[in-house]
Amino acid sequence: MVKQWLSNFILAGTIRFLLMNSEFQKIISNRVEVSTALNSWKRVTEGVYLYNCGIDPYQGDLFHETPIGLYIFNLIQQYLPRWILFCLFISTDLFTALFLGLTAKQYAIELASKKHEEKSSKENMKNEDDTSMVYTSMMYVSAGYLFNPYVILNCVGHTTTVFTNLLYSIALISMIRCSMFWSCLSISLLTLQGLYPISLLVPAIIYIVRSNNIKQKMNIVIFIMMFVSMLAALFCISYYIMGSWSFIWNTLGFILTVPDLRPNIGLYWYFFTEMFEHFKWLFIASFQINVSLLYIVPLALRLRHDPMLLAFSYLAIAAIFKSYPCIGDVGFYMSLLPLWKHLFQYTQQGFIVGCFMLFCTVFAPTVWYQWIYSRSANANFYFGVTLAFAIAQIFLLTDILFASVKHEFAIRHGINKDISGSTAKLLLE
Repeated sequence: MVKQWLSNFILAGTIRFLLMNSEFQKIISNRVEVSTALNSWKRVTEGVYLYNCGIDPYQGDLFHETPIGLYIFNLIQQYLPRWILFCLFISTDLFTALFLGLTAKQYAIELASKKHEEKSSKENMKNEDDTSMVYTSMMYVSAGYLFNPYVILNCVGHTTTVFTNLLYSIALISMIRCSMFWSCLSISLLTLQGLYPISLLVPAIIYIVRSNNIKQKMNIVIFIMMFVSMLAALFCISYYIMGSWSFIWNTLGFILTVPDLRPNIGLYWYFFTEMFEHFKWLFIASFQINVSLLYIVPLALRLRHDPMLLAFSYLAIAAIFKSYPCIGDVGFYMSLLPLWKHLFQYTQQGFIVGCFMLFCTVFAPTVWYQWIYSRSANANFYFGVTLAFAIAQIFLLTDILFASVKHEFAIRHGINKDISGSTAKLLLE
C-alpha cells in the first residue's frame, strides 16, 4: 500500500513537471477556465513588478492578491529560478494531496467508530475490514487529487489556486483533528484572500464541540476569539506591508462587487453583462447572499452530525456560485468524493453528472475558439456551456446530500442491501 501510494505521488509529480516544460504550458495558463482575475500568475508577476517600482499595485484593476501574498510572491520571484518555481508548484500540490489523504484516513476512522457504535450488539465486525477501509479511503482521495485533470491543469497553469488548495487541505486536516490554532490560522488566511471560506468556521466549531463535552461553550468562545484575533492581525500585517488600506477594495471588494466581467466558468460574467445598470446592485446582493449566507444555517442544522460532509457542501457551493471560479476549485472538492464511497449505492445521478462534466470540459474550449477566433459563435454559446457545467455540479452536490439522507434512513430502520451476507447488485440483461 505504501509503495503504491509513493508511486502515485512520483507519477503525478512527473506528469506535472513534463507538462510545465512542454509547449502546452503557455496555452493552459492562458485558458479562461484555468486563470481568472484572482489567481492568474501573469497578474502576480505584473503586481510584483509594480511593487518593486514603488507603485501601488492596488491602484488599478490589475492585482487582487493579498499584501501578504504579494510579499511572499515577491520573494519567490526574486530568489527562485524558473525550474525551482516549477518544483514549488508541484510540491505544493503533492503536499495538498498528502494532507487530503490524512484527512481521509481520519474520517474513515471516524466512520468506522460510528459503525461499531451502531452495531455494538453484533460481534462480526472485523478490524481487518476497518483497516482496509481506512487505507483505501486514504489512497482514493489522494489519487483523486493527484490525477484529477482539473487539478493538474490548475497546477501546470501556475495559478495561485494551488496555494489556496493547500490552505484548504490544512484547514480540513486541522479541523478533523480538532486543532484550534491551525484551523483558525488557515481559515483566517483563506478568509483574507477569498471571503467565502469563513463558512468553514461552522464545521470547525462542530468538531471542537464534539471533542470536549465538558467545556463546550468555553471552547467555542476561545475558538471565535482566536479566529477574530488572527484575522485582525493579518489585516494589520497587510496594512504594515502596503502602508494603506487600499488593498481591501481590490481584494474583498473586488470579490463582492464583481467589476471584472471577463468570461470564466462562473455565472456572474454573462448575467451582469446583460443586466441593466440600475438593477446591478440588487442582483449582486442576491448572488452574494446565495453563495455566502443562504445555505449556512440550513445545512449546518441538517448535517451537524457529519461536519466533514458539511465542509464539503460549503466548498462545493462556493466553487459553483463564487464570483470568479476556476477548475482548480472544482477539482479540489471533487477529489473529496471518495470520502463518501459508502453513499454511492444511494446516488442516482452519477451517469448524468459524469456525461455533463465530460461534455462541458470538451465543449468549453471548442465553443471558445468558435466565439473568439473563428467568429462562428457568440457569448451565448459559451455561457450555455458554463451554465450546464454549474448545473452538473449542483446535481452532484444534491445527489450526495440526498444519498446521505437515504443512508441515515436505512440505518435508522435497519434497511440493507445484503443477500446472504454480501451486497446485492442490480444486473441488467
